[in-house]
This record gives sequence, structure tokens and C-alpha cells, in this order.
Amino acid sequence: MYALKNGKTIFNKAYGTLSFDNPAAVNTNLVFDLASVTKIAATTVSIMKLYDDGKLDLNKTLGDYLSYTKETNKETLVIKDILLHQAGLVPFIPFYKAVIDSASGEPNWNYFSTSKNKEHSFQVANDLFVANSYQQTIQQRILDSKLTTKGKYVYSDNDFIYLGKIVETLSGLPLNQFVEDNFYKPLKMNSTTFLPLDKMYKDKIAPTELEKHFRQQQIWGFVHDEGAAMMGGVAGHAGLFSNAPDLSILFEMMLNKGNYNGVQYLKPSTIELFTSYQSDVSRRGLGFDKPEKDNETRKEAYPSKSTSSFTFGHTGFTGTCVWVDPSNNLIYIFLSNRVNPTRNNNKLGQLGIRAKIQEAIYAALSN
Repeated sequence: MYALKNGKTIFNKAYGTLSFDNPAAVNTNLVFDLASVTKIAATTVSIMKLYDDGKLDLNKTLGDYLSYTKETNKETLVIKDILLHQAGLVPFIPFYKAVIDSASGEPNWNYFSTSKNKEHSFQVANDLFVANSYQQTIQQRILDSKLTTKGKYVYSDNDFIYLGKIVETLSGLPLNQFVEDNFYKPLKMNSTTFLPLDKMYKDKIAPTELEKHFRQQQIWGFVHDEGAAMMGGVAGHAGLFSNAPDLSILFEMMLNKGNYNGVQYLKPSTIELFTSYQSDVSRRGLGFDKPEKDNETRKEAYPSKSTSSFTFGHTGFTGTCVWVDPSNNLIYIFLSNRVNPTRNNNKLGQLGIRAKIQEAIYAALSN
């Protein structure tokens, strides 16, 4: 758990062990799978950079940027609506289910290999590599998917898979390289990365699920999200890893209106645009999640009762969240591996742990 106020760390502590079976204590430098926090900490900031540079128009469509969407039902989807999760894309496609035995979860070896080779270069777990050809299948399945109602808020991973592809198309670089070159490296965010096992030892990373339905092993250092794993660990919706102090640097830059140590990374107007309410049908900003608009009267406030309307951030399936409150010059980060040993335990959400901690921070600051 981490909190930064007025540019100073006011709380940075770790609790618990790596797992029920592993007595190693969690420490504040431990790197966690951020899950959907990837959507803002990698993809959205990249989109913001491209918007800043005049390379992306929020009112243009997928067809304007991704030629392979032309003459499909995805061609006319507007970038702004995609950022708001109201373009009509389905929420989720379980890509892995088509290439495993439905009863046992055993991989279909027509698609997988136990070693990396020319035909299997996308690693999904230890000793498990998916066929390169399946990348096209994934994109085709999204293209072939039906649309829901346009203009209705439907949270979708597919929105951000497309946004990641736009970053890659416009920049000519893989998403992980683009965001690293433009943000992580110059900001000296040394622990924030996709594919963490390429850069650090496994014991620096928190293990996630003991997965029994697909990869059939302890997931440790590989992205937990099956879709992102099938894409080789780099995707617009998931795949980023970091620790709290490192991650706070990116959001402190945003809190400082795009400036960090005298360098301007994003325009203040761009940050204001993306982090403010932008929808009549949801609480969302552009890429960013925000507090419910009726928090003052709402029975269950989101993300917590005391967050200001200027707050922006995101949560993640693995038990993570980042919330930035410009009104209070406050950053709150909570990282956990709540899916260890299984995603079926959702006590973190049921007990409202993240919200209660956030509210306790506001209470402490008011005293």
C-alpha cells in the first residue's frame, strides 16, 4: 500500500507473504501484475502522447487507423467512444478456450509447443509457447464479433486491445517499446515493464494464480490475463507489471500537469481532457475510470466516499488500483495478488478492502 501527498511519500508499507505456501515476506519493491491498470499506465498514456503530437484524432474511427477493420462492423467505431467503453464492442473473448481440451484444460498441441521455435515464439507460461499463426486468429475473432448497443457503457478488454494496436500502427513500435521509450525510461521507472522475466529475477515478482483451467501451473512472472498471455504478454488491456513507488512516478507526473523534474511529458490540457468526465452515460473519462457522479448520495460510493470529482485512476482484476486526486494532491496505490492461489476468492472485493483503505487515508489527512 502506498500514498503520496504533496509530492512526498506519506505511506509505503507491505504486508503478508508471497502466498499461503511461500513464507517469503512481501516487500515494498515487489513487482505485481497490474492487470487492467495496464489500460491507463501503458495504453492510455500512449494514446495521450500520440494525441499530443497530433498523430491521433479522437473523432476519427478504427478504419482510419487500422486498415484491416475496413469493410467490417468495426470500421466506423469512433476512437473517443472506444476510450469510453461505449463503442459497442463485446466485453471479453476467451481466446484460449478454442485451443484447449474443454474437459481437462490440456493445451491442444496443434497450437502449442513446449519450446520456442520459428513457429511458436509467443510464450504464455513456463514451457508453453503458442503458435505465431494464432495471433491472426485472435484479431479475426475480435473482427468477427458482434456489436452490442453503441452509446451504451459496456466495459470491454477489446476496446483496449484495439487501442494498443493503434499505438503500434501510428508509432511503428510495439506497445511496450513505445511506452518505455516515451515514459518509463526517461522517468527512470526501472521496475515498470511488460515481460518482467526478461528484466528481473522471479523472486522480485509476486506470483498470481495456480491456474488449473488452461496453463495448468503456478503463474509467476507471466501475465495472469489469458488473453494477454495468448498475445505473448504485451497487450493494450493487460500485461504491465510494477511496484507502487515506481508506478507513482508516472501518476505524479500527471498530477504535476505533465511535468516531472523539469521535463514536460504531456500537455496540461491533454491531461485535463482525458481525466475529466467525458460521457453522459457513464462515470468514465477517456481511458480513465472516475468516481461515480452521485457519490454524495450513493449508498456504496465508488471508489470511496471522500474522493473528489476530479479523481482519476483504474482498478485491476489481480487486486490492484491506482487513484489520483488532484483536489487533494494525493496518489493512492494498492497492489496485491488476490488471485493467489485462485481467482475464486474475492474477499478483497466483497469486503471493500481497497475502498476502506482509501477512506482511511482521507480520514487521517483530515485530522
